[in-house]
Amino acid sequence: MAWQTFGHEADIGVRGSGATLAQAFAGAATALTAVICDPAGVAARAPVGVACAAPDLELLLVDWLNALVFEMATRRMLFSRFDVRIEADAGGFRLAATAWGEAVDVARHQPAAEVKGASFCELAVVHGADGVWVAQCVVDV
Repeated sequence: MAWQTFGHEADIGVRGSGATLAQAFAGAATALTAVICDPAGVAARAPVGVACAAPDLELLLVDWLNALVFEMATRRMLFSRFDVRIEADAGGFRLAATAWGEAVDVARHQPAAEVKGASFCELAVVHGADGVWVAQCVVDV
């Protein structure tokens, strides 16, 4: 699983990639944390379950990232490890995941930005000819 952030006008893009769709979604989630702080500095102590469903993979990515933003805001947590499972069903796709993290410690984590939500800007979930899945979008900060 790989992740990266990329600049986009006043906002920031997040991108995950991997050999599987689940790895790409986990990478995008790690990139989401990287917008806020260094994911390597977030201990994977407490598990939080996340579930969402959408009619297509692009909407599933937006729902997934927005669910993480909600969990971060309401639990006052940051996440650094993600176990993602994605299945297709008659209505589209279902995601069930566990995110591990810890409570925000401002002095230690030094949050640089607050993510407001995932957007449809530069939204893409693609399976490349090289076999690598890429999941990306821009997040509002």
